[in-house]
Amino acid sequence: MDSIIKKDKKCIFAPNSNKMIDLDYLAFLENILTDNRKERFLNVLGNRTKHFTIAVEDVFQMHNTSAVMRSCEVFGIQELNVIEQRYGKKIDKEIAMGAQKWVDINQFDSITTCVSTLKEQGYQIIATTPHENDCLLEDFDISKPSALFFGTERDGLSEEILQKADGFLKIPMVGFTESLNISVSAAIIIQNLTNRLRNSDIKWQLSEEEILEKRLAWAKNSIKDIKRIEARYYEENPR
Repeated sequence: MDSIIKKDKKCIFAPNSNKMIDLDYLAFLENILTDNRKERFLNVLGNRTKHFTIAVEDVFQMHNTSAVMRSCEVFGIQELNVIEQRYGKKIDKEIAMGAQKWVDINQFDSITTCVSTLKEQGYQIIATTPHENDCLLEDFDISKPSALFFGTERDGLSEEILQKADGFLKIPMVGFTESLNISVSAAIIIQNLTNRLRNSDIKWQLSEEEILEKRLAWAKNSIKDIKRIEARYYEENPR
C-alpha cells in the first residue's frame, strides 16, 4: 500500500486519497496550535497504523460501535468501517468520548461494497467468531494487512461475511460462556494484534502523506471557528 508523493513548493499530492495537501495552509494552522499539541499529534501519529482495519456489521446497540471506535483510537487503529445495511444510526459521541475526531469512519450500506472495497485496498477479510476452528488469537499471522470483522451482539456475523472471509479468528475461552460482547472482543483483539505489530519488523506505520493528511485534519478539528479561519486564509492566499 505504498504510494509515490509528488511535491511542489506548496503542495503534496497523496495518491492514496487523491488529494492535494496544502503545506502552507498546514503550517498556518499548526502555528495556531501550542507546541505541546503539535508534539502530541506527532507522537500519536507515530503509533497509528492502517496495516489492520476494523469493520463492524449492523451493530444494533450503537454504544457498542462507539466503544469499538474508542478501542481503535486508544490502540492506534486509524480506520473503522461501519456497515449499516439494516440499522442506520449515528455514532454515540458520549461513548466515543471524542474518538470520532481522531479515527476515520468509512460507512457502507452493504456488506458486498464494504468487503470488495477492503479487498481492493489489499486487505484479507478475517471474520471473528467463536464457532470456527481456523485460528486462535495468539496464533494469528500479523504479517498480512487484515480487515477484522465483528458482528452483531445477538447473531454474530452474517452468513454472507462468513462465506466471503479469507480466514477466521477467535479468542481462547475456558469458561461456560462461549462469546463476549462485541466491544470487549474488539478491545482484546485490537490490543493483542497492535502490540504484537509494534514489536515486529513489519512496516506497519502510516506513510508520509498519510501523516500529513492527519496532521491537517487534526489541526482543523482542534481549532474553533475553523470555517471562518479557512475562508480568511484562502481569501488572503488564493490558490
